[in-house]
Amino acid sequence: MKFVTRAHVKVDRVACPWLIRRFIDKDAEFLFVPEEEVQAVADRENAIPFDIEGVELGHDGPYCSFDAIIKKYALQDPALLELAEIVRGADTSDRQLTAESAGLYAIASGFHAMWSRTYPDDHALLKVEFPLYDALYEYCKSRVAERRT
Repeated sequence: MKFVTRAHVKVDRVACPWLIRRFIDKDAEFLFVPEEEVQAVADRENAIPFDIEGVELGHDGPYCSFDAIIKKYALQDPALLELAEIVRGADTSDRQLTAESAGLYAIASGFHAMWSRTYPDDHALLKVEFPLYDALYEYCKSRVAERRT
């Protein structure tokens, strides 16, 4: 599968590729282009656009693109659903949605600020940030397990 979104990723545009690669298609390809080119590139490359206005895998009311992907691909993992709340809070104005949302926003903002001087492109930024989402997912799995006992 091939996906396309806006360049200079932050929060949702890192979380979504992580979600797709970990739970939908481990070989997914991601294209990062200027916002005004996303739809044209999607059409030309037969890619699925995400995290832009007016697409299926975009924001919908209080929900972010991460939520849209979970819904479209019917992912039911309780830890992913918990992680979705953290991402939603970090990616929207509702930073207090979860205790972790403001922290994720702060960390993602720091990576984003370092982007131009530290990372050669968005793919490099995904590579360094994916372990953060792996760790958050493990954290969510442990919270879900604790509630079950």
